[in-house]
Amino acid sequence: MGNSSSMLTQYDIEEVQEHCNHAFSQQEIVSLYNRFCQLDRSSGGFVSADEFMSVPEFAVNPLAQRLLRMVDGLNFKEFVAFLSAFSPRTTPRQKIEFIFKVYDLDCNGKATFDDILSILRDLTGSFMSEQQRQKVLAHVFEEAGYSPDSSLGLSDFIKIFGNSELKMEVEVPID
Repeated sequence: MGNSSSMLTQYDIEEVQEHCNHAFSQQEIVSLYNRFCQLDRSSGGFVSADEFMSVPEFAVNPLAQRLLRMVDGLNFKEFVAFLSAFSPRTTPRQKIEFIFKVYDLDCNGKATFDDILSILRDLTGSFMSEQQRQKVLAHVFEEAGYSPDSSLGLSDFIKIFGNSELKMEVEVPID
């Protein structure tokens, strides 16, 4: 499984299923493996940031640069674990944990007002002024019971998003 030119065994498939908490069926894992091999142009068993950027949908995502820090150098098992956040079989809590990792820019276990504001800049671009972004975010923080000086941890994200219906799903085409 380390070399992308090898074939997946039944054991490999079951190991990957276990690693991603059964977010994907065996057929989906085989399809994901085929896609992984296409992305791994160097056949090194890892997908680089440049290889991820070759996917048009990924490249145009306003959060692509932030996601790259999470995906650069993933092997197949890690690749599937990353994608599992987008599986319909993933729990809302697992999706929230993924979202938190995107917002925790410095990986210190906290998302600050400035961390979230930075992502809001990426998402809104020139459609909002800096003053509008700050005002909107301050209002969101206030509505959730926090101040702009607050640092939000994973438990805060769970509290805020816990009752939300998160639509983070991607269908895996079966080859």
